[in-house]
Amino acid sequence: MKQIIAMGGGGFSMEPENLLLDQYILNQAGESKPKVCFLPTASGDADGYIERFYKAFHSLPCEPSHLSLFKLPTRDLEGFLLDKDVIYVGGGNTKSMLALWREWGIDSILRESWESGTVLAGLSAGSICWFEEGITDSYGEDLEKIKGLGMVKGSHSPHYDGEEKRRPLYHSFIDKGKLQAGYGVDDGAALHFIDENLFKVVSSRERASAYWVEKREGGMHETVLSTEYLGS
Repeated sequence: MKQIIAMGGGGFSMEPENLLLDQYILNQAGESKPKVCFLPTASGDADGYIERFYKAFHSLPCEPSHLSLFKLPTRDLEGFLLDKDVIYVGGGNTKSMLALWREWGIDSILRESWESGTVLAGLSAGSICWFEEGITDSYGEDLEKIKGLGMVKGSHSPHYDGEEKRRPLYHSFIDKGKLQAGYGVDDGAALHFIDENLFKVVSSRERASAYWVEKREGGMHETVLSTEYLGS
């Protein structure tokens, strides 16, 4: 079973007191204490980000680790990652992250991991990367189109309700044919794909949602996707 969980935002890095999405990701591994590896590449392997990951995941039933491409834990990156039950990708600069992954062959290893049953997850840059394409602020000024790894068909915009320009620009790009139809996802919501099909949408916030966004005759159209709130 191939699984990807793409968060618009949220998780330990945005909601350190609300780990509902992080726990949901771990639950999908089917292990009582899954081995989870954090890839903080998009942040430049920021020490503070890594520390926050360990603080959060040491409080959850798992065996946490991380992979830094600046301080390699081993030469055998393939063996290191294929041993994990969950690979969790952090946010930051999507373009720089993908460039480093391709240089080190991480993109191919992630596809191999996915095909072998490892749960792939992430937020922001770690969410865009799984799709064919998306919109990113990697270039520093305006939001622009970027190509992802293509494990999930279509396009994607994270932070759909969290950043003022995201929704209108995503609509504009699809309307003008710059992007395919795809998924807009609020902070606190996540898309769970199984075998390349959308299985469900879950959220750590009661009002967080996800949307299928497409151009139809007469203009742009959003379909609100049914969302399961993970709280009580």
